[in-house]
Amino acid sequence: MDDPSELYTVVAEPGSVPAGLPLVAALNGFTDAGGAVAQLGDHLLDSLESEVVVEFDTDVLLDYRARRPIITFDGDHISEYEPQSLTVNLVTDEIGQQFLFLNGFEPDFQWERFVAAVIEVIDLFQVSTTTWVHAIPMPVPHTRPVRVTVSGNRSELIEALSVWRPTTQAPANALHLLEYRLHALDHPVAGFVLLVPHYLADTEYPATVLVAVESISAATGLIFPTDRVREENREFAAKIDEQVSTNTELARLVHTLEERHDSYMEGTSLRSPLTDVDGELPSADEIGAELERFLAGQPADDQE
Repeated sequence: MDDPSELYTVVAEPGSVPAGLPLVAALNGFTDAGGAVAQLGDHLLDSLESEVVVEFDTDVLLDYRARRPIITFDGDHISEYEPQSLTVNLVTDEIGQQFLFLNGFEPDFQWERFVAAVIEVIDLFQVSTTTWVHAIPMPVPHTRPVRVTVSGNRSELIEALSVWRPTTQAPANALHLLEYRLHALDHPVAGFVLLVPHYLADTEYPATVLVAVESISAATGLIFPTDRVREENREFAAKIDEQVSTNTELARLVHTLEERHDSYMEGTSLRSPLTDVDGELPSADEIGAELERFLAGQPADDQE
């Protein structure tokens, strides 16, 4: 295998990235049901302060014929060229905590070398934990919370959050391989696969972003802004409910999926501690108020 270090360039200034940060990974590519990964990347990088610290070699890893870059044709000339990118960003969350975010296209080539390169980056920055997100279509109703399957070696997350634990074979993505290699190295790693209603798999389903950030928060303690996405999800859900109410066949399908879902979940007490009884994430103001209540109840440090 060629030298993995030749696949990436560290562009951060020496010492500018604190050691021991968590790594979050979300790569666009195979089976992004509900547009979960694409929306998550856009949401985190648009709503939080970030800077690129590592750049991967697009020319080596991308199949341009399969995923062509976008150009802007302006009357008689090309005014803009938008290349694909694959980077690690240093990002600051809602309350000032920093983390590393691996985001961009899923490599089409050289997976083993790419994964070896990511592990080099993990070692370079002494990453504390790695968390990744993926989404697949499932026969579940949109009227129930989006659930997750959790993999990796963090048993506390699997026991608390994973609702579906099959023994099966399925097509892999590059982050499956990364998890597999990290597990062998005893590096703390967790993968969250969102189970998205199959009839919404080809849409941009805002609920997937909420569940993705909830899952990442459970694994890392990071806090993310969600107010805008929550509002988008309420509007999206209202439109879907309206369509269901006027389509007898679709309503029958949803009802059948509800019955199957509820039967499967019967007796399961799994519910993330980050959500309320309706499965909603708290707002930023509610999180802040809860933190204030927690801190107010703590004993003052002994200054003597």
